[in-house]
Amino acid sequence: MRIADAETALGPDRLRGELARSAFQFRLFAEAVEEGSWLGASIDHARADAVPAPRPDLRRMLVPVGVVAVFGASNFPFAFGVPGGDVAAALAAGCPVVVKAHPAHPELSERCARIVRTAATSFGLPADVLRILHGRDAGTALVVHPLVRAVGFTGSAAGGRALHDLAKSRPQPVPFYGELGSLNPVVVTPAAARERGEDIARGLTASANLGVGQFCVKPGLVLVPAGSAIAARMAELVRAVPSGTMLTDGIRTAFDDGVAARAALPGVTVAATGEPAGDRTAAASLLTAPASLLHDSAAAELLLDECFGPTTVLVPYADEAELFGVLDVLPGSLTGTVHTGDDDPVGVEAGRRLAERAGRIVWNGYPTGVAVSWAQQHGGPYPSSTEPATTSVGVTAMARFLRPIVHQDSPPGLLPAPLREDNPWGVPRRVDGVLRLG
Repeated sequence: MRIADAETALGPDRLRGELARSAFQFRLFAEAVEEGSWLGASIDHARADAVPAPRPDLRRMLVPVGVVAVFGASNFPFAFGVPGGDVAAALAAGCPVVVKAHPAHPELSERCARIVRTAATSFGLPADVLRILHGRDAGTALVVHPLVRAVGFTGSAAGGRALHDLAKSRPQPVPFYGELGSLNPVVVTPAAARERGEDIARGLTASANLGVGQFCVKPGLVLVPAGSAIAARMAELVRAVPSGTMLTDGIRTAFDDGVAARAALPGVTVAATGEPAGDRTAAASLLTAPASLLHDSAAAELLLDECFGPTTVLVPYADEAELFGVLDVLPGSLTGTVHTGDDDPVGVEAGRRLAERAGRIVWNGYPTGVAVSWAQQHGGPYPSSTEPATTSVGVTAMARFLRPIVHQDSPPGLLPAPLREDNPWGVPRRVDGVLRLG
């Protein structure tokens, strides 16, 4: 914990919680491995009377893709680092992993790698189920290494896109599962603003500044009814937000530059600034922008891009047409949030439109906080993810590192255990179209 706090400045309480999350992820994947449905085992017995032609015996299951490269994230040194979800998912799928450590916490990454390798040997596995390397050049070489069969990445849009294009330009292209950046828009309907405007203002301010705004699901764009008290109340709350130390000097500089560039756009105002920044800290801010500016290509390029850190852009809308017009130009995001009232048609339509652009729709809540579970989806349309059909959180994250194989008319003695008639592992299977649970 001392090393983690010294390198990230995230604080012992936050880091302890994140470490507990990482341990839980490994336990959940272990339970999933034992349960067996992740194998996708399916058997179609041979049928001479099948239409339109006799059918051979077909047995399908998922197998590991091979070596997986994982690029650790800056903002979650445990949960998305060496002992993070990508690594846990790949190991659970049966794949060895090479981690490219994030330069924000190199010593912690090394320490965590030693712990994972020691744990592997204690269960009879080779320590080299996990290796670690450092440096930008090493990361580039890793993506094009012929033994690497898939890449997991969490980081900036520019860096992720460059590595994605590299992975796809290989003589043998490989899947690149990148989480690149997310705006995470929030819609507050007029009904919600009337019913609980104070609560929403407080909740959004807390969510946007959680962890000094360095969460991938931070609400970066908030659409509120013009004339509502939410904007003024959020400005009051932001002024009281203390400055905070960001993960690295480079991240803080990029944040400061990003806020300044947005504030310089015509029509954008700085509604509030938090407590003044110090030598190593960043000040929270709240910006406001007219809805019309989001239809200006030059301005929208900035306003609809993630600004990593403690800032949010507030956009008042005059009516439903203006609200829906903005929703229709939003980029892909990990989340979309709707604060709505009972039997609120505006909320229903906002949710429908956000569902076209996000992987998780949050109703009357806040996007920060991503539960690790079977049903979770942490991935959305580009640029939030390079592969929107997949998730980097939850049990189904394993699917990224598996591929299907079918055994046709295989001699029974050569079949893998999940596809044998006696099902020695007791895994759930679909047999001749009927689901059997073991």
